[in-house]
Amino acid sequence: MTATTAPPLRLDASLLPEDEVDALLNGSVEGIVPAVVVDVEGGGAVKCLQGLLSCDIETSGERGFLYGAVLTRFGMILADCWVARGGDDVRLVVPPSGAEPLMEVLRRSLPPRLAKATQRSKVAVVRVAGPRAAATTEGAGLEPPEPGAVTTLPVAHGRLDLARATDAAPFTLQLSLPSDAVSLWRERLRGSGAREGSSNLFDLARVLAGWPALGHEIDEKTLPQEVRFDEIGGVSYTKGCYVGQETVARVHFRGHPNRHLEGLLFEREPTTHSAVLAEGNDVGRVTAQVWLGSKHRWLGLAVLRREVDPGSSLVASGVGATVVPLPFAPEII
Repeated sequence: MTATTAPPLRLDASLLPEDEVDALLNGSVEGIVPAVVVDVEGGGAVKCLQGLLSCDIETSGERGFLYGAVLTRFGMILADCWVARGGDDVRLVVPPSGAEPLMEVLRRSLPPRLAKATQRSKVAVVRVAGPRAAATTEGAGLEPPEPGAVTTLPVAHGRLDLARATDAAPFTLQLSLPSDAVSLWRERLRGSGAREGSSNLFDLARVLAGWPALGHEIDEKTLPQEVRFDEIGGVSYTKGCYVGQETVARVHFRGHPNRHLEGLLFEREPTTHSAVLAEGNDVGRVTAQVWLGSKHRWLGLAVLRREVDPGSSLVASGVGATVVPLPFAPEII
């Protein structure tokens, strides 16, 4: 596997104030995250998306909330997304770089008489993370749903969807709401004890959770199983047919992925290069590097060849590193 020349995501101490990190690890943080909201509406929305997404939205229930992806016919990830059902309609929250690939698939695949996809330019996404995220949200006047579920309430100029992720996710709650209502609800969250968090802080949360991101761990040649979709609930092996299923099922039932996403503990500050070497051989690429000031250590993520196991010693980004399982263990962070 040839190492990419693209530099890893890099977060250093100057971008991660220690009080923000402490709030993420011990309290709660809230912040707007870069995302595009797409609503798929119509009597056939759920059935149509069931044939396009890697996750099983039919059995998630009428108020289900889960993670998944749109794949190519060869099983490669085009765009990952969070999926919230509202009865027969579905709201998709996708990274900005995945919006156009997702919309292209929807334009090409959705029969107009059954479902219609609309990109919502005036809907924003706020996430709340940290061990006190649910308590903070409740204190702000929003009753958190059960994990894997979404509730909806009317607000000025639209609706607020409050969705709760599973414990493995890098955030606890997600609010999608009209842009002009964002300031009010963010103020309520901060008034209930949440610390305002930057986008860099949510990147840190993602890295610590071992969660893949489009443009970093995920590229146009990535299979779901290579970036922990099995562990994080992003792929179903029991639902009916969907685009890319044949490859995904073959890897699961008859083979194994050639690469896997793992954590790294760097011995010292890494360079900005992404190469990973074992005994002089190219075995992968570093995708993220973060400085955790409270522990005075550099952590990272890397997509590695399958023969590289946790505990292995490597040269990653030009310095010595040890491979560790994901998510990062509490004693590490």
